Amino acid sequence: MTTPAPETSSALPTELDVDLAVIGFGKGGKTLAAALGRRGQRVAMIEQSDQMYGGTCINIGCVPTKALVYDAETLSGPGPGRYQQAARRTADLTALLRGKNFSMLDTLDAVTVITGTARFADPHTLTVRAGGDTLRVTARTIVINTGADPVLPSVPGLRDSSHLVTSTQLLARPERPDDLVVIGGGYVAVEFASMHAAFGTRVTLLERGPRILRSEDDDIAAAATEILTTAGVTVHTGVVVTDVKDDHAASVVTFTDPAGVERTVRADTVLAALGRRPHTADLGLDAVGIQTDANGAVVVDEHLRTTQPHVYAVGDVNGGPQFTYISLDDYRIVLDDLTGAGRRTTTDRRAVAFALFMTPPLARVGLTETEARATGRPLRIATRNVADMATVPRARIVHDPRGVMKAVVDAETDRVLGVTMLSHDSHETINTVALAMRHGITASRLRDEIYTHPSMTEALNDLFANLHPAEG
Repeated sequence: MTTPAPETSSALPTELDVDLAVIGFGKGGKTLAAALGRRGQRVAMIEQSDQMYGGTCINIGCVPTKALVYDAETLSGPGPGRYQQAARRTADLTALLRGKNFSMLDTLDAVTVITGTARFADPHTLTVRAGGDTLRVTARTIVINTGADPVLPSVPGLRDSSHLVTSTQLLARPERPDDLVVIGGGYVAVEFASMHAAFGTRVTLLERGPRILRSEDDDIAAAATEILTTAGVTVHTGVVVTDVKDDHAASVVTFTDPAGVERTVRADTVLAALGRRPHTADLGLDAVGIQTDANGAVVVDEHLRTTQPHVYAVGDVNGGPQFTYISLDDYRIVLDDLTGAGRRTTTDRRAVAFALFMTPPLARVGLTETEARATGRPLRIATRNVADMATVPRARIVHDPRGVMKAVVDAETDRVLGVTMLSHDSHETINTVALAMRHGITASRLRDEIYTHPSMTEALNDLFANLHPAEG
């Protein structure tokens, strides 16, 4: 069941009593709403925009970005036309998935989908505004699932620039930038820089730190930088962006390099890619005793309960890792707390992998070499250039032998502490490693396992056969 759209909202009820109210249509919240709705519980799903049914991943995150990355790698033709084709395909895909996600809940009699903005009126009551209408939703349990918003740096002139975009805004544009400046050197910045360079955009990446991908080891970051620069991205590290001024059809971005020399770069599009901040500012949390941290994230315990124990926070809004699959695991924890034994917690999570979809992708699970060395334990390490793996022809078959792989192993227990892969299909292969780590499979077992050929997974034979004691 769905409440009417704002333009016909005179028919809206003024009060609604439910078992569960979810604020935000993201992965964790929508899955919980569907699960409890199918069990006959009365559920209200509140989403402020009909363009966000299904949440961040489907509409402005994982799906559209990875669709564009894939098309950048596979579509042929001139850059601008190729990008327009990819943008149309991506828009069609997100619209399809948005509709399917809406139907997933709207077809459940026990679920009411409400398009409006929610705010806490008291610990069990939400005031939802849709246009000029107001609805009071009272719920036994409330789940905050409002996601996160892009962070804009305090650079003079940047926020006033007509050429400034966030990742969300850039995804919505059907036209390819000719010149793109990316401010930032993290996962979002690198992914967008790599993708747009593949479409033929002239890309300049400006990173304040001494290197991009500061969470990775120096050699991995260096390999990623080489791949980007070979693809046409101009990478400046150790810089400070000092000013942005619009100049007719472009912006002039001024920055100082590590030597203190002032430099400029012109671009028709400036992407601020400096992370995301939990979306909590307008929810009225303080008034009902729900605590947030210094970054605005909702404070939760290991069961994802807030300081109001009947209110949970799932997904990006609770300050955890900003991945869709973490939000899905949040759903499992809350469902178990509400309907099961209450044994699942965030402390159960081990060896959670991530992937950055540059070309080729970067994936990691567990510790970096730097982090492992800091533990003081004896280590064995293997670092292998993909091009040197003669027994792993898959990368050459697909014409992309770029990249590097690294494994870090406890020398005494043979336990795998971490693996990093910057290579073709790393986003798939890393899941094998993560599963092995979660179930205590040793480096020697991974070295001697039988894998299909030719595949990137058999790189594990080579990688773990080349372990050596860590020096220093």
